[in-house]
Amino acid sequence: MKPVVLLDVVGLTPSLLAHMPNLRALAAGGWQAELGTVLPAVTCSAQSTFLTGKPPAEHGIVGNGWYFRDLGEVHLWRQHNRLVRGPKVWESARAARPGYTAANICWWYAMGATTDWTVTPRPIYHADGRKSPDCYTRPPGLHDELTAALGSFPLFHYWGPTADITSSLWITAAARRVLRHHRPDLLLCYVPHLDYDLQRWGPDSPQARAAAAEVDHALSGLLDEARDSGAAVVVLSEYGITPVDRQIHLNRELRREGLLEVHTQAGMEYLDPWASRAFAVADHQVAHVYVRDESDVDKVRSLVAAQPGVDEVLGRAEQARFGLDHPRAGDLVAVAEPDAWFTYYYWLHEDRAPDFARGVEIHRKPGYDPAELFLDPDDPWVKLKAAANLAKKKTGLRYAMNVVPTDGRFVRGSHGRLPDDPAHGPVLLCSDPAVPAAVERSGRLAATDVHDLVLRLQGIR
Repeated sequence: MKPVVLLDVVGLTPSLLAHMPNLRALAAGGWQAELGTVLPAVTCSAQSTFLTGKPPAEHGIVGNGWYFRDLGEVHLWRQHNRLVRGPKVWESARAARPGYTAANICWWYAMGATTDWTVTPRPIYHADGRKSPDCYTRPPGLHDELTAALGSFPLFHYWGPTADITSSLWITAAARRVLRHHRPDLLLCYVPHLDYDLQRWGPDSPQARAAAAEVDHALSGLLDEARDSGAAVVVLSEYGITPVDRQIHLNRELRREGLLEVHTQAGMEYLDPWASRAFAVADHQVAHVYVRDESDVDKVRSLVAAQPGVDEVLGRAEQARFGLDHPRAGDLVAVAEPDAWFTYYYWLHEDRAPDFARGVEIHRKPGYDPAELFLDPDDPWVKLKAAANLAKKKTGLRYAMNVVPTDGRFVRGSHGRLPDDPAHGPVLLCSDPAVPAAVERSGRLAATDVHDLVLRLQGIR
């Protein structure tokens, strides 16, 4: 059976392919199509649709995080695969071909998945509060195999102010080793680098073009390995990134109206979802708005719709049109205009912000924070602070890396809404020359069709 290598090159668009000769060559030998993504066009929702062939309303991943109503808490970036409902593509394949093997190199919801080989970022959380770079693997011996060959997983280059090509180089090298030594029937590989500079500087910036060239070069060895193994290669993206220059502070407006509540500890304010009548979980250009009492829905909808930068507000009926009407979704879902994005900020005075707001804390913030990609430009001592904190870490002392701005005005790219222009939206490339009938007719493949494309490439009905 022909193996398949499925590469998720985050942020890849037709316009960026002009700077990526290796990927252009792959498409030239096969085919290229516009990829219809899902709402919200964010990592966890899109990946789950690719792997199940289902929309968020069915697989349940309504964003990179949501309000867990049974816990009364907001959680982003959970990792357990059981959160994703429905059989994944390798499980569908095994039903037809017992013994089918699969490897997951850094696609999300990897922990607890039924893949044969798994690699996913997983820091060491020390008892004294320190966090050290590392990864989780299955089987366990793969951890030592990869770290001996490649070094520890470069966590601080995977996200945060120092995120760069280093993490993508490690991931593609790990994928190459797994492909060469273990020969899975399906290999998934997530390549994150384009996400960073496109959000920092915008998709039309010189930095974006340089990042595209870096990713293309980083993929060359893995593409060669795939070709040598006889694999079909599918390269896709979850979304395209659009230029932005406006922030929308929904939670602050909800608070001013007396709908959002906080509780205070040590002079710091924390969102209190239990007590709030309404609050928003911000996720790039989409925000899930949770409303405790149905009687408040119309009031909250009017308030949210009136905010500058909000394009539309979806109730349950409108969510159904986009395949997003799942119980995990907000009672309302706000979608930003193309040049705007949603912050999670809920405090009204800077001296009341929680201490985690100034750090890279993806699991503590009740919403996505792209400002984590920056060292605070307003702090003239920020690099000195970062160096001092690193020195504390190396000597085993406790430290707080409080170097992130609490203002997102520096962010220049975002995503989440459905694309307005296919040239700047997600794309799919395939090395196999047989073009699917749907693509021949329309030049487009739906995100829900990726699952079946993989099976078709392997001769599985």
